[in-house]
Amino acid sequence: MSLPTTMRALRQISLNGPQDLQLITDAPVPTPGAGESLIRVRAAGINFRDISQARGTSPGGPPPPYIAGFEAAGEIVAVGEAVTGLEAGALVIGVGYGAFAEYMVLPAVAAVPVPAGWTTEEVLGLVVNWPTALAALRPLGCLAAGQTVLIHAAAGGTGQAAVKMAKHYGAKVIATASPGKHETVRALGADHVLDSLGVDLAAEVLRLTEGVGVDVVLESAGGGTFGASLAVAKRVTGRVIVYGLAGGGATLSNWDLVYQHQIHVIGLNIGALIQAAPQIFGEVMRELFTLIATGVLTPVRPTTYDLSDAPKALAELESRATVGKLALLP
Repeated sequence: MSLPTTMRALRQISLNGPQDLQLITDAPVPTPGAGESLIRVRAAGINFRDISQARGTSPGGPPPPYIAGFEAAGEIVAVGEAVTGLEAGALVIGVGYGAFAEYMVLPAVAAVPVPAGWTTEEVLGLVVNWPTALAALRPLGCLAAGQTVLIHAAAGGTGQAAVKMAKHYGAKVIATASPGKHETVRALGADHVLDSLGVDLAAEVLRLTEGVGVDVVLESAGGGTFGASLAVAKRVTGRVIVYGLAGGGATLSNWDLVYQHQIHVIGLNIGALIQAAPQIFGEVMRELFTLIATGVLTPVRPTTYDLSDAPKALAELESRATVGKLALLP
C-alpha cells in the first residue's frame, strides 16, 4: 500500500489549554519502528486526560508542540520489524501518542482487535473507559452482589459503563449527573440519580442509605465533591476508588484517615495498572470480553466531531456539557 508522506493532525502549541490546538495539514506520517504498527485512524477517542495534557497538569505528558490525543481505532496499514500476529487491513484499537491525526503509531502489544460486528467508532472506550470502570468496580473496589455503589459522572463514557456493570453484578447504584442527563442514567438501570451540583450531596446519599453509607465510590469528580465521596463511604470497610479529578484537586491527610474518614482510598490510573500489574489488567480485559460476549456491554455510538472541531469538543467535555463517549473523525 502506498502511503502519503504528510497528513492532517492537531498540534498542541502551548500548555494554556485545548483552545491552542492547531490544525495542520503537513504533519509527517510516522513510520512504525520495531514492535510497532501504523494505523490509519478512523476514530480517535476524546478523554479528560487530553484536557489535562493541554493544560500541563498531567504528569509525564509530552511538551508542546506535540500531536495531541492518545486513544484511536483504525486499520493497520504497516508494521515494523519483529511484529507478528498483526496484518495489514486488520481493525484495531489502542493507546499511544498522536491519535488526533490521520495516521498513528501503536505499540503492537497494545493493539486490541475490534470485536466482530463493531465499528471503529463504537469500539472507542474499550481500552480506556471500560477497563477503568471494571477495574474500579471489581479487582480494586471488590464490589459484590447486594452492595451499594456511588458512581459520579455517570453520564460519561466511563460512568455509563460502570452503571451497566454494577447492575450486572447485583449492586444497588446511586449515580450522580447534571439534571439534563438524569434520564440517560436512569435508562442504564441506576436505582437513584442525584444532581451532581446539588447543595448537599453527602446528606442525600446518607439519606438513601439510611445513614449507613455506600460500599464503593467511583470518584472521578474531584474538587468539592471529593469530600462528599469520603463522607459517604462506610466506615472501615468503604472503598473510594479515585480515577479522575475533573473538578480539580483535593487534599486528604493522615489525620483525616485516622480521625475522620476511616476508609480505603485507592488511586487508579489505567496506564499505571497496565505497567505495574499486567496480570490484573489481563484479568480485567478477559472479564470485559466476557461481558461483551454475553451482551452486558453492547456497542454505543459516540458523539462525533470533525478533527477541526476538537477545541470545541474538548471545551464541551471540560464544561460537562456532553453525554457519553466523544470521538474525532480525521
